[in-house]
Amino acid sequence: MGEEPCFTGSRGSGTIFFTGCSCHCFFCQNWQISNGHGDGRVVSAEEFHHIALSLVECGVHNLNFVTPDHFWPHIAALCRRLRDEGVQIPFLFNSSGYQLPAMVAEYAALMDIFMPDFKFADPALARRVLRDERYPEIALEALRIMVAEKGFLEPFDPSGQHPAKRGVLVRHLVLPGLVDNTLRVLNLLRAEFGRWLPISLMSQYKPTPAARQHPDFDRHLSCEEYQTALAHAQALGFENLLVQPLATTDDFFPDFQRPKPFRGNP
Repeated sequence: MGEEPCFTGSRGSGTIFFTGCSCHCFFCQNWQISNGHGDGRVVSAEEFHHIALSLVECGVHNLNFVTPDHFWPHIAALCRRLRDEGVQIPFLFNSSGYQLPAMVAEYAALMDIFMPDFKFADPALARRVLRDERYPEIALEALRIMVAEKGFLEPFDPSGQHPAKRGVLVRHLVLPGLVDNTLRVLNLLRAEFGRWLPISLMSQYKPTPAARQHPDFDRHLSCEEYQTALAHAQALGFENLLVQPLATTDDFFPDFQRPKPFRGNP
């Protein structure tokens, strides 16, 4: 239930997390599994199928694959099998935005929804965090193809009464001390895709153990910083904008050492 209402609806998003990520951002809230610490477990193709099918049978609104790029052959085989078995709920590609653009059309042949991050418009900041100043150009080209393949998210229903079936929604996490990066991201997305691009403007930043070793990243986001970002998004005229109150609990900050990583889930 920790995803955007467009995806959680009333019965939740069937989220499957994969160990590893191509970005290795030191502030990642999934740091226990994304940054090479070895958490996670190996499953067979049959167990993978059982995990996915058990979520479908629980009534989730979608199957949500988190950082799926490097497990794509296994995910593709699973999705084909589920469709052959009559599973009709949407498949969601939940990613960092740091996708090889040439792969996006292949993903789109099986995925119904894309939910990429757009982390950085500043190449120097991208180099500082994930050691590749090309992130903005790579993420923008991948996003262009996602939108060409699937269009904007539909329906876009912030209430969650009508969960999304298809399309693209972009996430952006506002970072403490780096609001200028957010303003540049919003300017770039508005110029490229117009005011109807669905955006989730996130305030949920919480410093991880690794982030505490880096200036700027060692504190929570302030209310003033988020309001500056939000005011700019509104001034640019974004029509499909999801906003997030500053977190007062860590119900959806995961601890993958626990059997149930998210305290906020029922």
